[in-house]
Amino acid sequence: MSMEDNKRKKKVALVTGASGFLGSRICGELLRQGYSVKGFDITVLPRSRGHDDVVSPAYSNFELVVGDVTDYASLKKACSGCHVIFHVAAIVESWIPRPSGFMAVNVGGLRNVVRAYKETKTVEKIIYTSSFFALGFTDGHVADETQMHSGKYFCSEYERSKAMADEIALEAAREEGVAMVLLYPGLIYGVGNLTSGNTVANWLVERFNGRLPGYVGQEKAFSFSHVDDVARGHVAAMTKGRLGERYLLSGENASIKDVFDIAAEITHTQKPQFRIPIFVLAVYGWICIFFCKFISQKHPLVTPQAVDISRHQWAYSCEKAKAELDYNPRSLKEGLTEMVPWLKDIGLIKY
Repeated sequence: MSMEDNKRKKKVALVTGASGFLGSRICGELLRQGYSVKGFDITVLPRSRGHDDVVSPAYSNFELVVGDVTDYASLKKACSGCHVIFHVAAIVESWIPRPSGFMAVNVGGLRNVVRAYKETKTVEKIIYTSSFFALGFTDGHVADETQMHSGKYFCSEYERSKAMADEIALEAAREEGVAMVLLYPGLIYGVGNLTSGNTVANWLVERFNGRLPGYVGQEKAFSFSHVDDVARGHVAAMTKGRLGERYLLSGENASIKDVFDIAAEITHTQKPQFRIPIFVLAVYGWICIFFCKFISQKHPLVTPQAVDISRHQWAYSCEKAKAELDYNPRSLKEGLTEMVPWLKDIGLIKY
């Protein structure tokens, strides 16, 4: 083991939300690069089918701690002996039955992480995972890190919570002296845990099972970020990111139509032939909410909030991250070429 490898192994990173779609990949990337990792999560999710999420017992320098970012005592205890906190944990949904959960986890969790940083002598910095939603929609232009959320309108309580957390993070970093780098991924997709945060995978499952037969949303509706690119961007931010700075870890700006068309090309199947009207989706969203509340208890894919999000464009530039973090996002086609066959291999779609 080289001196540099030994130095990395002695550096301990705490990753909140370690069992999640992105958190598990950040753990894996840190381990691959030789760091010691302490994963922190409220529960241990089952490993995704047909894919190695890299957080393996084979890594002697990995420890999983069960805890909750809203429980300060468990978080403070987990921070002991750690040098860097990757704060990834969040509720990533367009809707939940108890909306207060967004503020408790997404805002309260960040406040607890900042407090733990201040009260734990070993912690040197925080790498905070925000969201493109914290910057607001971009209708008609491509935004960069200078965009601030207007605060006038929110499509969802998730968006509101991330915008509020962004204000807290910026204040902590720029006015309170907290050593923090702020990261803003785009719409994350890729092979891995099929949580509700893996939105593109869920879209494709619905599309190929006939439950989402047409196009929805705007042109350049989202900035698509592959989960592995985002994970590498996080680890790079630990050593290359400037404290107090914001970095967009976005990707190709494209539409849901582009996703479905590329998927059709990959699978040699027919592209959708029509666009689903927004009002139809809105009605369907309310029906899904009703079923979730009173019948199935299964989280709905389509919600009125998700429909509202689809009315807008969320297009961003990652030039700053490319220049300063050596961030290198892959194309949407490259990412989907890996992802679509995987969904078939694990039996979720047929073509």
